[in-house]
Amino acid sequence: MHQIVKNRVDSSRRWWVLAIVVSAQFMFGVDAFIVNVAIPTIAAELQASAAQIEAVIAVYLIAYATLVVTGGRLGDIHGTRNVFIAGVFGFTVTSLWCGLAQSGPELILARLAQGATAALMVPQVLATIHLLFADGARGRAFGIYGIVLGLAGAAGFLLGGILVTSDLGGWGWRAVFFVNVPFGVIIIAAAAKLMPMAPRRAGTRLDIPGAIVLFAGLLCLIGPLLFGHDLHWSIWVWLVMAIGVIVIAGFLRLERSVARRGGMPLIDLSLLSDQAFMRGLSAVFCFFLANLSFYLVMTMFMQKALHIPPLQAGLVFLPLALTFVIASRHGGVRAKHRGTLVLIEGCAVQIAGLAALVAVIEWTSAPSAILLALVLTIYGYGQGLVMAPLSSSVLSTVKPASAGAGSGMYGTTAQIANAAGVAVIGAVFFAIEAAASSRLALLAACALFAVSIMACAAFLTWMRRATAR
Repeated sequence: MHQIVKNRVDSSRRWWVLAIVVSAQFMFGVDAFIVNVAIPTIAAELQASAAQIEAVIAVYLIAYATLVVTGGRLGDIHGTRNVFIAGVFGFTVTSLWCGLAQSGPELILARLAQGATAALMVPQVLATIHLLFADGARGRAFGIYGIVLGLAGAAGFLLGGILVTSDLGGWGWRAVFFVNVPFGVIIIAAAAKLMPMAPRRAGTRLDIPGAIVLFAGLLCLIGPLLFGHDLHWSIWVWLVMAIGVIVIAGFLRLERSVARRGGMPLIDLSLLSDQAFMRGLSAVFCFFLANLSFYLVMTMFMQKALHIPPLQAGLVFLPLALTFVIASRHGGVRAKHRGTLVLIEGCAVQIAGLAALVAVIEWTSAPSAILLALVLTIYGYGQGLVMAPLSSSVLSTVKPASAGAGSGMYGTTAQIANAAGVAVIGAVFFAIEAAASSRLALLAACALFAVSIMACAAFLTWMRRATAR
């Protein structure tokens, strides 16, 4: 199949196709960070509660996490080109809806739809690279993909600050969503003209019931954490969370039933008995629990407590993002020789960065944007050391036949952890902020980040022991 597709696309044209698909990946990556910068402005204009603000980020991640495996399989069934174009079209339309939202609940619904369409778009990016670059140019193609991933974060922070501050067209925060529209239209037009039709994979089926049940279970489990404070933690909140636990347990039984009938479950059940892989996934969950939630908390603290304008707040994260890119390259190279030890060292650097941040907050009444930017580079470098080699380290324990299923479980776990971190750590931050102060809320959040990162290091150490046997 690789050769069939490659024969249809000449050497120069496939690099244009690569530019198209990584542009979509860049748009997706930027969107994940650009919203964080605009969150305080969105909350003020829409009069959204803290729970609604958390939900704007969390439901997007939940929708993406539960549907991304289905999106990949739809590409196998209907062709990566068709599903990619459909995904970009959906992402563009839902971005427009996000920008037009008139209330917190409407924006949450729009973000839910945006996450679902992203789950159609993003899996086709790696699939297309995999199909078109099966020769010696493969390393270069994936290198370009990696650089785009790293730069997306920096661009998201910077662009978010510029768009909110410049009030382009009088749109204010809405511009952070509207910016996706022209780029989406260009990507669709280019893909329709240049992307090849890839052969469809026979025998691929969808586990639609599994995707629905997993989505419902996660929503029941994480949703109450988002809105518990607004509902005064009534008995109904705990009841819905208990239902979520039951539904997720039922999801595992459903997947076993699908497998017994000869179907294709969302997850490879044989991987659940792989001790090294499961310990690795636990490390992934703990790492990403302190990922997007960190940026949410820092953005809220800088703009609300320190009154740093959105553009400056975005610029504060720029050195962190660039340091992250540098560390990602260092981490990937060093991990080839030292394995998971590099990741554990990265966790230690992250904790050192958190300690430096806490010291600055404690000893300086109003730390400047420049001082915060310098301190955050420590955290960013540690994060880059971990994130770049984390996937390869965890997936190295998986048998080649289960590589695709393992990758899907890795991606789903990472995004669920991002959503859970926003819900749990965000809820703690907003609760302490309302009861005491933003400074105390940030210190409490940093303590939770440190615990989560230490747990990540512990699971990585445990994973090393399992692979050494």
